Amino acid sequence: MDGPTWTEQHAPSLGELPQASVRERLARAEDEPMNLVVQGPPGVGKTAAVRALARATHENTDADLVEINVADFFDRTKKEIREDPRFEHFLQGETEFSKQYRNDSGETNQYKRDWSKADMIAHILKESAANAPVAGAFKTVVLDNAEAIREDFQQALRRVMEQYHQTTQFVIVTRQPSKLLPPIRSRCFPVPVRAPTTDEIIDVLATICDREGVDADPDGLEFVASAAGGDLRRGILSAQTTAVEHDEITMQTAYETLDQVGFDDELREALLDARAGDVRDARGTLDDLLYEEGFDGDTLLRELLAVARSSSAVDAHAVARLHALAGEVDLTMAEGTDDRLHLTHLLTSWAAGRRSLDQELTAG
Repeated sequence: MDGPTWTEQHAPSLGELPQASVRERLARAEDEPMNLVVQGPPGVGKTAAVRALARATHENTDADLVEINVADFFDRTKKEIREDPRFEHFLQGETEFSKQYRNDSGETNQYKRDWSKADMIAHILKESAANAPVAGAFKTVVLDNAEAIREDFQQALRRVMEQYHQTTQFVIVTRQPSKLLPPIRSRCFPVPVRAPTTDEIIDVLATICDREGVDADPDGLEFVASAAGGDLRRGILSAQTTAVEHDEITMQTAYETLDQVGFDDELREALLDARAGDVRDARGTLDDLLYEEGFDGDTLLRELLAVARSSSAVDAHAVARLHALAGEVDLTMAEGTDDRLHLTHLLTSWAAGRRSLDQELTAG
């Protein structure tokens, strides 16, 4: 889809959020730096709600809203973090912080280039919170996909929250609030975001179509909203795809479009990349589907298996092995562990087993 998405073009204001309870809870945090845990399933509008609050709160949102996806830290190497344009100014050169770090640690070689990943993350977080707001009395630091935060990092986060509570509002966005330590949860006001109803999704789609000048009949909007299954982001993107392809949204055009919309090509590419040993590329595809498209781990696992079964490029033996490994991964994800980590491990283990089999056949 060329150009900006409707989710970006028509990002809601605080008053336009479809759930009254979310509007009311977030409104309490407009005038003072109240720490929040925004929790709910993927695709329901958690991040959009946080950005709406930031626009209502800050005169200069671009400067006083700091968004950090946890995957930017824990799933990347030290080199990748150090070279990220958003973080490089925190991690390059000599500062009073790094001087003090060496003095406190008793080490003589603890320059920034020698820090562990934990040191780097703690420093970025502290510096993000310590910088004075550009306008107003406080700034907002958002930690997205926070269910992946390690326990030791949560301890560091707690200390930073305590130190800068008067000038920095922390907003933790997560699908699994139970993964947060009690000291973190106790310092935050909970904002549960449930899956929107079909009627709520229809109202959002109707408003966007009116702004875009797209003809949309009630049956077409209801079909798109129902197919979204409580995923507001998916509903908006499906409506946009239908409008781009057919210039209108009716029952017929929505059916034709949604019957074609899917991510089979991306999943097939991930499988083939894994088999070829390109685990980094396969992992990148999983990242896009989990963090950009809003898939949860269980759904992505089911879709991955379905694509493997239907693909002529994956033989029956490989499909059987993938199903066997998927049973173990499904259990670990049900226990609340990191979806991305275990899905990547699934593809890596599957590909390793395939290469071993090929070697045996070649040797024989």
